Amino acid sequence: MKTRFVLINTSHAGNVGAAARAMKTMGFDDLVLVAPRWANVLRREETIQRASGALDVLNNARIVATLDEALDGISHLCATAMTPRDFGPPTAAPRTHFEALLKSELLRHETLAQEAKTPQNAADDTAADPSAAPQAGVAFLFGSERFGMTNEDVYRCHVALSIPTNPGFGSLNLGAAIQVIAYEWRQALGGFAVQDATPPRALADAAQVAGMLGHWEQALTSIGFLDPAAPKKLMPRLNQLFNRAQLSPEEIHILRGVAKAMIETAQAKR
Repeated sequence: MKTRFVLINTSHAGNVGAAARAMKTMGFDDLVLVAPRWANVLRREETIQRASGALDVLNNARIVATLDEALDGISHLCATAMTPRDFGPPTAAPRTHFEALLKSELLRHETLAQEAKTPQNAADDTAADPSAAPQAGVAFLFGSERFGMTNEDVYRCHVALSIPTNPGFGSLNLGAAIQVIAYEWRQALGGFAVQDATPPRALADAAQVAGMLGHWEQALTSIGFLDPAAPKKLMPRLNQLFNRAQLSPEEIHILRGVAKAMIETAQAKR
């Protein structure tokens, strides 16, 4: 689904860079600035620094004079306005609205597909292909840092998104608000898989565990903790303990090093 972030009358260059960074981390790259304070905002040093590597988003961004120009190809407008209006679009939390929006879009495609299968359309070679139907586009509108969105801009939107915050302190800076909206929208679209911070652990095989247990049996006997004549169930219990621990080869080496030290210490005292 086409996604666009629209910043209206942005006054701080750093926020443009922060917006680009927030968008890129969630996989979005369509940024449009409407009449920003700085005509060269996309090239300002502060913008580039705050983008923190999201230069492709800045390079792809457009600056336009009016909101109408920013909304070409967009069918669903989401205002981000914390201040209540006397009238206008309904207010909704991002997550709730995104779920409803995607369900509506799925239903639209299913309806088009069913219409294409009707006998009349099936026999008509000129019937529209549902896959060729215009794709819905969504735009998230963010107002000036100083004044927020104007009533006129809010009224033309389908919904006013309100990020659930602490009732006693709901102030979010522009970059943070964009990050939250971008994250919630990405999650609604399916999200990204969590990337492991460390490589998957290799597990020791049964032979390595058995060798380590034999070494420990020898060590425990050497320090007098295990009586070979009456071992009871000590070693089977240790076997179960280490199986639950799912040891790696490196951990096997550590445990065998401990066993070796126990044996050497016991021998030195004799």
